[in-house]
Amino acid sequence: MDDGFGKIKVIPDHFQVSTPASEDSLQNRSSPDSQPSTGNSSRSCSSLWSRRKLRRAAFMLNLFSLRGLPWSGADGQEKVQLTAAELESLRSELADIEEREAHLKAELEHIDEILRSARLSGYLYIRSRWTALPGEPAPIDDIDVDDWLPRFVVLHGQCIFFYLCSTDLSPQDSTLLSDVVEVGPLPNFIREDEGTQYSFYILTRQGLRYECSHVSEVQVDTWLSALRTDCKLGSDVEVPNGS
Repeated sequence: MDDGFGKIKVIPDHFQVSTPASEDSLQNRSSPDSQPSTGNSSRSCSSLWSRRKLRRAAFMLNLFSLRGLPWSGADGQEKVQLTAAELESLRSELADIEEREAHLKAELEHIDEILRSARLSGYLYIRSRWTALPGEPAPIDDIDVDDWLPRFVVLHGQCIFFYLCSTDLSPQDSTLLSDVVEVGPLPNFIREDEGTQYSFYILTRQGLRYECSHVSEVQVDTWLSALRTDCKLGSDVEVPNGS
């Protein structure tokens, strides 16, 4: 309905002028008669959403045009200027990458040296036992204890080296061949999901006994033959056929 003031007709404005949200809310609070209808409310929400999108776009443009992050140089080549902290972080990451590359290269050289110069090398299951000293009770029979662990064993020069894996640069343990006093077979046994295991032992003069096993009987025979030859031990002990 048109409102009249004397002879002047007042027609409600159905097309609102875009104003900031704070001014709209102030005008709505101060003038109850200016509350929009349902249709005007939806148009107002749409207008407010558009203004927010424009503000967000303007903010992103200002962000990318900061002096600290130019996206192109005077000669047209793309470049980004970094802060001192960002530059230091990049240098640290590059140093870590170079260190990792050097470590991997050393691992490859180590494996290559083993394959070229070692008399014998390969993965074996290993566990160790100490023999009882004079006066001590005999060790408990723990044949059912499954504490076999995979190790990469290397027969190189006058030593036997035990690595956690083939890429390790330093051995976990080692034994001089001159300390080996006995090498012989052990009864076969069966491991779950792996079938029959063929095994042998290496006994040192300190009383440390290494027990070694493998799924391949040929592999075990090869180790026994190589150790007996290098340690200058006899081979008069027969390999048992089973446990």
